[in-house]
Amino acid sequence: MSDSLSDPGPLYPPLNTLSTGIRCRCPRCGQGPLLKGYLTIRDECPVCHLDYGFADPADGPAFFVMSGVGVVGMMLFMAFEFTVHPPIWVHFAVTFPLIAAMCLAVLRPFKGWLVSEQYVHKAAPPEWESVGKHGDGSRWR
Repeated sequence: MSDSLSDPGPLYPPLNTLSTGIRCRCPRCGQGPLLKGYLTIRDECPVCHLDYGFADPADGPAFFVMSGVGVVGMMLFMAFEFTVHPPIWVHFAVTFPLIAAMCLAVLRPFKGWLVSEQYVHKAAPPEWESVGKHGDGSRWR
């Protein structure tokens, strides 16, 4: 007879966060989808029923993707500008849409990777503890 308190359920081996993140899969089982739509995190994994309530990457993926693609994109932009000297309309028609497409292509896998890292490192919302009123405890009166 199996008691629910003594049976912890299936054990999941640790998975590679980069692999599960890039594939946008569940960080615990590696099978279920992490996202619904383009960037919306599901409520739970449909395979192992992991609650994704811990996952809150906020604006982190957008910031890091824009920063990384911005640096690489601007290096390519400047190399193109200084070697080919195209008219400005070429940049509007080719360069800027290419940089935007690079951001959109990298954003989803990067968000999946950040959520996988949050799961592995047991990220939790910050908890603040009050130590009293402002100025209490100070020796300067």
